[in-house]
Amino acid sequence: MLTIWIGSIRCRNASIVDAFWGLGFVLVVWTTFLMTNPQQRSLVLPVLTTIWGVRLSLFLAWRNWGLPEDFRYRSMRDKHGPRFWLVSLLTVFVLQGLVMWIVSLPLQTSRSLEAGNIGLLGSGVLLWLIGIVFEAVGDWELAKFRSIAAHKGSVLDRGLWRYTRHPNYFGDFCAWWGLFIVSRQHGAPVWSVVGPLVMSILLLKFSGVALLEKSLKKAKPDYAAYVASTNAFFPWLPRKHK
Repeated sequence: MLTIWIGSIRCRNASIVDAFWGLGFVLVVWTTFLMTNPQQRSLVLPVLTTIWGVRLSLFLAWRNWGLPEDFRYRSMRDKHGPRFWLVSLLTVFVLQGLVMWIVSLPLQTSRSLEAGNIGLLGSGVLLWLIGIVFEAVGDWELAKFRSIAAHKGSVLDRGLWRYTRHPNYFGDFCAWWGLFIVSRQHGAPVWSVVGPLVMSILLLKFSGVALLEKSLKKAKPDYAAYVASTNAFFPWLPRKHK
């Protein structure tokens, strides 16, 4: 994170941290893998984490390429002025590093070759797969929708977005609970559940749904009707307008 922070100072864009979020977990899981006794290594968790992390980082890098700094960091820069370099180090980069360490606890503590309960292992992989599909398809549908100029200010309510207002966040949620279930079958302790719990709280209450909902309600006049008909997080059939 320190290296990425230095890069953000040089290019005057703290948004670059977003593109490295997924890759950070990839680094964690492979470091753990290499530190594990060769006789106890299992590729399941590293491979699943790598697919999730690389996809997310590539998507965010592509989406943010050539764009100005994200409004969250820009408002911080405007507020703190010359002190932003220090504020961003502590409240963006160090904080994200700490969150990454906590969320990745199941990855760090999974060091057994034994697959445990095969049924639970399979259910974890299935939940992870559902998450990847929701996250990837949701991101693709939104990017395609935004690429059409006529859609500016409109609400995407088709595809997966017809059933949940945040399919990509729901996918992230499923992927991390799936990784936790897989990690439990490879030796991760019960207390490592704090990882997906923290991720879930962030997605629902802080950096995910809650933050985005607040801005969307102000920016899109039709969003209130969308809220009335569509679940915020967990997918379900849309409700009929009264």
